[in-house]
Amino acid sequence: MPRHPRDPLQRHRERHRTDRVGWLRAAVLGANDGIVSISGLVVGVAAAGAMPSTILMTGVAGLVAGAMSMAAGEYVSVQSQADAEAADVAVETRELREMPEGELAELTQIYVKRGLDPALARQVAEQLTAHDALEAHMRDELGITDALRARPVQAALASAAAFTVGALLPIATTLLAPPDRVALVTTVATLVGLLASGGLAARVGGAPVLRGAWRVGFWGAMAMAAAALVGRLFHVSV
Repeated sequence: MPRHPRDPLQRHRERHRTDRVGWLRAAVLGANDGIVSISGLVVGVAAAGAMPSTILMTGVAGLVAGAMSMAAGEYVSVQSQADAEAADVAVETRELREMPEGELAELTQIYVKRGLDPALARQVAEQLTAHDALEAHMRDELGITDALRARPVQAALASAAAFTVGALLPIATTLLAPPDRVALVTTVATLVGLLASGGLAARVGGAPVLRGAWRVGFWGAMAMAAAALVGRLFHVSV
């Protein structure tokens, strides 16, 4: 029977963003790293008095190396998480096969601790076990869900792509800024880019845009200030 147009289930639509956690984290990290690290290279080489062609070549080389490094680092780290998840699932699969009653009692106790009375908890555990025992234990015992499972390839691609996009900002300044203003223009563009990336990430993740922009911009500025301080201590322009 078709639902009434005013059916609450039809009108109530929720938008959840937890399924974006994996790639969003990698993308934010990659974009910020691309902006800050390549800006540091460009500013450092420009301050040393290098030719515009050398500054550009340095930025492009940093982009390629950085994107590959980010992809490899994300893949290895997230794959380690995926391996740990797979090992836990294998253990759970074996225990369900060898000790089904014990696993049912364990699932029941989980629901009791979450607020169900023992009889209802047992009933819920039995029904979920009959439907898909492994899925129930993965979700409620191990905390592994499809939305939050480790996805190494997705994380690697998101990180590398975001790093590349972020790195294009300081590289663009080497092409567009006057040769004697590359360092200044790159610094200003970097701060603007960090504010924009922070605000965009916050919007995609459902957080306040201004707070996200300020957070990323602040820590990016701190990173650049730290680099400048180190350069001043060692009498090197950065």
